Amino acid sequence: MTNSVDAVTRQMQERIENYQRRFGVLFQDYFKRLRQEFDAPKLSRFTPRSFDLLEDLSLRGGKRQRVAFMYEAARLVTSEPVPGIDEAALSIELLQTHLLVHDDIIDDAPTRRGGTSTYYSYKEEFPEQPQTALGLALLAGDLAAFLSLRVLLEADLPLSLRQALVETQVTAGAATFVGQMYDLERDLPALPTEEMLHEVSDYKASRSSALAPIQLGLLAAGEDVKQFDATLRRYALMFGISGQMCDDYLSLFGDEKVTGKPATADVRDGRRTYAIRAILAAADASERGRVESILGRQDASADDIDTIREIARRHGVDQQLRSQMHRYAEEACVEAASWRPRWRDEAVSFFERIPVWGVERTL
Repeated sequence: MTNSVDAVTRQMQERIENYQRRFGVLFQDYFKRLRQEFDAPKLSRFTPRSFDLLEDLSLRGGKRQRVAFMYEAARLVTSEPVPGIDEAALSIELLQTHLLVHDDIIDDAPTRRGGTSTYYSYKEEFPEQPQTALGLALLAGDLAAFLSLRVLLEADLPLSLRQALVETQVTAGAATFVGQMYDLERDLPALPTEEMLHEVSDYKASRSSALAPIQLGLLAAGEDVKQFDATLRRYALMFGISGQMCDDYLSLFGDEKVTGKPATADVRDGRRTYAIRAILAAADASERGRVESILGRQDASADDIDTIREIARRHGVDQQLRSQMHRYAEEACVEAASWRPRWRDEAVSFFERIPVWGVERTL
């Protein structure tokens, strides 16, 4: 049994790595062409610098889950090459770059993907001009968003398909922006409901990270996604909740060298994540007061984080979170299994396996 599980794990890893390598070359070529073809003032220093920072962030890392979902969604329909799929992949990752740049501004985050965030790169370059640094970071992020749409608009595809792809991207982007606002709203109540956290996951993550890539891949392969809307949304929601729980768990209990994010970040920002909510719900009055006294403090120390971890483990919150993220991942697996025999078995198996695989490989 163990050998069978290990074989599946290796197959999934190889499949993802193939997409990562293929897309890495595609993304490098895209930025090379962008510098050659983009209409910018010849004397401008800021425009090429924004390309440097966007390229650095885009190529620095990331699981390329969206790219894998997109290519595999096309494979649900056909094993043949699909015109427009590369442009759709570029588009979804450029939109993600935009979201990361702005997310780091919102969170005042110094690092991203193991390196300096775009915002802090500008802050280092303009230490005496904070508004200039902020403005350039905002504009660089916005530029990535518009580039993500331009890639689709310029694709050599039928007009109707281009329009459908752009509409899907715009809808996903708008939902994510709403999710970012709702994410900030979530942190205001002392204890957000679990339903609220699920809605944040849906709007902020599920729709752009899972639903839109699957829709884009199916559209490029010629499928009518509207008739499958309900099942695709259920799958994306369960997958997104599981993934967000996993991220929140790792933000508190994970290794900073692996996550690329300081373990103090969510605590210092006073974020009511799945992990923090579970701790506050399980703690007694004294413990809850201690946790609340640490949340939102910019000077929260490693010892403070250890205190929160100790309270969490005392009540089994770490095990509770692991159990819940597995449960939601398994629900996504069940939803994907229902896609047989509508779509190709090989690609269905990918979507059926990846939710649980994604959880287990990061814990």
